[in-house]
Amino acid sequence: MITTVLPVAIGGAIGATARYLTGVVAVRVMGPGFPWGTMTVNIVGSFLIGVIVVYMAERSGHRLSHFLVTGVLGSYTRVSCVSLARREISERGPIGMAAV
Repeated sequence: MITTVLPVAIGGAIGATARYLTGVVAVRVMGPGFPWGTMTVNIVGSFLIGVIVVYMAERSGHRLSHFLVTGVLGSYTRVSCVSLARREISERGPIGMAAV
């Protein structure tokens, strides 16, 4: 259990810090009128989650998935991680469960 929890926790700290810094940079560069930071992290994070999940599925490399996908990118994007979980549930189980 600790071999899974520790990488998720470390990755979560990295992702949360990256999200905060992305938001700070976005406000400085684009201004405070629109949530550019949120849009940026969701686009970039969702893309990276998709790339990593496909790469790991092809290579059977699940050792880093807890750290990268759940930890780093999950805390970086928050919402994108929920979308990934919903997709995985819909592929493996009933559609109703994915809707919930």
